[in-house]
Amino acid sequence: MHKRLVNHCTIELSLIPQGPVLIKSGKEGADPTKPDMEFVETFHAGGRSIYFPGSSLKGALRAHAERIVRTIGKDERPDDPAELWASNPLDHNSYRYLENEKSAQRIYQRSSFTDQLFGSVMIASRLRIEDAYPVGAVKTEERNGVAIDRVFGSVAVGPFNYQVCTAGEFRTKIHLKNFTLEQLGLLGLVLRDLNDGWFGLGFAKSRGMGLVEVQLKTAKVEYPGCVIDEDQIQLLGSELRWPSTTLLGAGAFLSDAERSRYGFPADDTQPTPVAGQPMTYGLGVQLQWEGEQIADLFTRAVTAWRRRLQGVTA
Repeated sequence: MHKRLVNHCTIELSLIPQGPVLIKSGKEGADPTKPDMEFVETFHAGGRSIYFPGSSLKGALRAHAERIVRTIGKDERPDDPAELWASNPLDHNSYRYLENEKSAQRIYQRSSFTDQLFGSVMIASRLRIEDAYPVGAVKTEERNGVAIDRVFGSVAVGPFNYQVCTAGEFRTKIHLKNFTLEQLGLLGLVLRDLNDGWFGLGFAKSRGMGLVEVQLKTAKVEYPGCVIDEDQIQLLGSELRWPSTTLLGAGAFLSDAERSRYGFPADDTQPTPVAGQPMTYGLGVQLQWEGEQIADLFTRAVTAWRRRLQGVTA
């Protein structure tokens, strides 16, 4: 499916620290005046700035997505590839069962639900997260700490100091291509839980750090191979047509044979109050949600996710 592009979703959002947050730099600097653990920095807007790396964000989202899938599914490969499960991406030996597979469709079908979304050593990811850069001023401070020996109760390491961000707004985008509505629904649940404080970002999450507020700004779903015709979405070169107020997953664009090879659901559509509009230059169809409307988008995608859990779809 990576050779084609049937649908694409872009979610723009802001991350606002609700307390101290630290995403550590991978190396210590030579400047003795700086803290032992620094926030990762890069050049942005004409100077050096702290930021949230997209790789760190993706890792945190994936880890929680795996928790969700393992909670209502399995944590090991079942005999039936249609069953819901999450693999261990750190265990490369767990992917040996795919080594003899020659077909990309077969590899995708037999991969875990989380691998199908986030990728693995065998298949590419459908999800991409941009680095989150600050919008306006941010507030940082230094804090001190020690590591206590669990046996003797004395100081094992330290004292040490570390830099944290306590205020600011960091803007990023999440891109999801060739997605099923089930996958979009799972992403919505992960962002909901991040906003509710069920998990955090970066260093010392178990000590209350890393909590952020998630502000959803805009969400766009695009069908690049479609056009608007008589208030309907028409797939070019095909007789497939849907009402202009239809949310379409990847399975809706494929033939029965293609869906079977990939394991995509057949009824991968949901009605939505947002109507499709022509994309730039008149080719492609775009649906856009703003602010609080985005909750409705995720609610409809989660409906497909619930049908998957209840066994209505394969």
